[in-house]
Amino acid sequence: MPETRLSTRERLVLTALIDLYIATGEPVASQALAVYFDNREGLSSATLRNVMSTLGEIGLLEQPHTSAGRVPTAAAFRFYVEQLTQSGRTVTLAQAGVGAASAAPAPLSEARRGQIEESLSGVTSSNDYLERTSHVLALISSGLGVALASSTAGQVLEHIHFSRLASGRVLAVLVTQAGTVQDRVLILDREITHLELETAARYLNENFRGWPIERIRTEVARRVEMEREAYRQLLASVEELCRKGALAETESAPAIFVDGIANLIAAEQDRERLRQMLLALEAKQRLIELLNAYVDGHRQEVRVVVGLDEASPAMQDLVLIGAPARLGEARLGTVAVIAPTRIQYQEMIQAVSYIARLSERIFDVPAE
Repeated sequence: MPETRLSTRERLVLTALIDLYIATGEPVASQALAVYFDNREGLSSATLRNVMSTLGEIGLLEQPHTSAGRVPTAAAFRFYVEQLTQSGRTVTLAQAGVGAASAAPAPLSEARRGQIEESLSGVTSSNDYLERTSHVLALISSGLGVALASSTAGQVLEHIHFSRLASGRVLAVLVTQAGTVQDRVLILDREITHLELETAARYLNENFRGWPIERIRTEVARRVEMEREAYRQLLASVEELCRKGALAETESAPAIFVDGIANLIAAEQDRERLRQMLLALEAKQRLIELLNAYVDGHRQEVRVVVGLDEASPAMQDLVLIGAPARLGEARLGTVAVIAPTRIQYQEMIQAVSYIARLSERIFDVPAE
């Protein structure tokens, strides 16, 4: 990467230029940098012009017009993200076509935390949390707020109930700690009485509340083998219900919530590129693939990806800032901002991290 060869002076100038570009949205001239430094660091206008020329030659700055100032490239923004996060744990930039950084954001301001918590006040389900998250992230980023629900794999049991419908038919109602409710009709090989159904539900609720559903099925099978004689009748009923799908995880397309398209329309001046960008963003499956590709659901980290041209050439000037939201051992989903590269990186990294971690508190699940 070019930034590894930068001198201290070049790093200082590049960071200042990006700060000015983010603040104004205009190409930055050497005169503006001279005012910014105000003769500090021994940086005269002539020195600044030479440094900017060097930064342009190595691909960190570009000049939109002959007489204009310079603007940062995607590589420059990757460098900038690295500088912001160096005070945290070690940052590694990805080399596979796009730049990415694992970020350790500092706490948000009290005012911003209050705004986020007010926006999420009264949330009672995972879908409600994700939908409101997409809205608040769009609001504070002036970009696109995106929230993707996880698949049902790894969901955590809150409560299960069985009702006898007819001979050999039982209705199972499963509630997860994320607030989703699943019901299915089970076709059984033998008759199970109303009392046996109540006993089976009580056994599962008392012994396995808070367990990932996949682990419950495995543990029930293990206990059947170990305790078959002692609890033969009870475990036989529980095993039959589980085997017939009472705790089956339904495969379905994950819900995705998107808010803030108007923000990107307002920011983009090139009509054709805007049209292509919107086509890419409207393909929700592509957004799902994008989030799944760059945000690791097994690690509680913010991920910053500068330049989304791998998803679509029209998205080359966009940045993704995303993090997984979890409930104990289970993954609730992914929350993210997609915005122009001229974004307030530090605040957005902090906001995405804070919202992702709020899921534990909202649903009263102890953080790991």
